[in-house]
Amino acid sequence: MAKKSLTESDSNYDHLEKMTVGDLLNNINREDQTVATVVEKSIPQIEKLVLEIVPRMREGGRLFYIGAGTSGRLGIVDASECPPTFGVSHGLVVGVIAGGDGAIRKAVEFAEDDSAQGWKDLESFDIKPVDTVIGIAASGRTPYAIGAVKSARENGCLTGCITCNSDTELASVSEHPIEALVGPEFVTGSTRMKAGTAQKLILNMISTSVMIQLGHVSGNKMVDMQLSNEKLVERGIQMLMEKLGLTAQDAGTLLKKHGSVRAALQAHPG
Repeated sequence: MAKKSLTESDSNYDHLEKMTVGDLLNNINREDQTVATVVEKSIPQIEKLVLEIVPRMREGGRLFYIGAGTSGRLGIVDASECPPTFGVSHGLVVGVIAGGDGAIRKAVEFAEDDSAQGWKDLESFDIKPVDTVIGIAASGRTPYAIGAVKSARENGCLTGCITCNSDTELASVSEHPIEALVGPEFVTGSTRMKAGTAQKLILNMISTSVMIQLGHVSGNKMVDMQLSNEKLVERGIQMLMEKLGLTAQDAGTLLKKHGSVRAALQAHPG
């Protein structure tokens, strides 16, 4: 029998069903507090990957996240936030999940076990060597993600991965593996918990640092954000008020005229 992986190892706690709600919450929180420290140890790996992604995206490359289950959903969440936050096109950062979009809400049985389907799904986006593919799998052994990353690398793409085990097959086929070894889950094997949190933190770091490097933030403000709801319009107005010393009414008029904070600032540098 194969050695049990870190993500499948027994919880540090037992008899969970006998704990009070307060004990459950405090113990989950105690475990969660260890995640950021683990991710910090992965920063050198993350940095190397980001430094490779940025020049490719400046040349027209795209960033693909691919995974199954929770891992795939986390990639989709991060990708979907890039257009409203940074004003980029929806095709620049793409999340791909085993089983297709239906798997975002409902698990598709055995979809993750097809080692050929991941690359087929990427090919539907007319993937090119200038693109980057990051496989996400807490276990590091998901065939769907492994096959996708392996084929992407063979076809000249930049490849990376995010996993929560060491020395995995997914890491072995990736040029830039990121390993966040968060240890046993509170509920044994439930990698939507600490592993999922670590993956989300790392995805935040990758996409945010890449977008800042590509020039989509000025100072500390999201000047390219899409004005897709009243909250964001109000945020844009506040940015212009602070930067240009305008009244709320004048800032609102300026923002409406130019359509984005950046365009308004470029037209009226103050």
